[in-house]
Amino acid sequence: MMNFLWGKKGVTLLELIIAISILTILVAGIVPLTRMTAKRTREIELRQNLRIMRTAIDTFKKSYDKAVDDKKIVTTANKSGYPETLRQLVDGYDFGGLYAYKKRFLRKIPIDPMNPPEPGEEPQWGLRSYSDEPDTPSWGGEDVYDVYSLSKGTALDGTKYREW
Repeated sequence: MMNFLWGKKGVTLLELIIAISILTILVAGIVPLTRMTAKRTREIELRQNLRIMRTAIDTFKKSYDKAVDDKKIVTTANKSGYPETLRQLVDGYDFGGLYAYKKRFLRKIPIDPMNPPEPGEEPQWGLRSYSDEPDTPSWGGEDVYDVYSLSKGTALDGTKYREW
């Protein structure tokens, strides 16, 4: 009797087809899920990078205002107190001697995960100056008041990355 149950070797063609069908169904469900997870991860990184840069811009402005209040910098009509470029946040600024060194606000310019740069290029972001309209697609060039993604893509929640 034992020989009868264990005497068969291998699997039938029907068992093989069923096993492959089950695996195909599982893989078909997993692939879209992994793509969505990867997109969600890039969206989280985009939100973090925008928050980091906007915080650095605001901190720069607070330091500028403190330098003006302490009379280290003479304010001018055409100067808003925001950094002139994103690079200035990395290179630093001395605020007229408010600090004994050039104060830096970023170690490097973060990458836009939805619009990554070519290898060797600096990350590209959409910029708005203090005098620009909130939804303008062009940068006035006076200073950097805000940043946004240049990606034309749509997020999982239906909003455009440019609007974040």
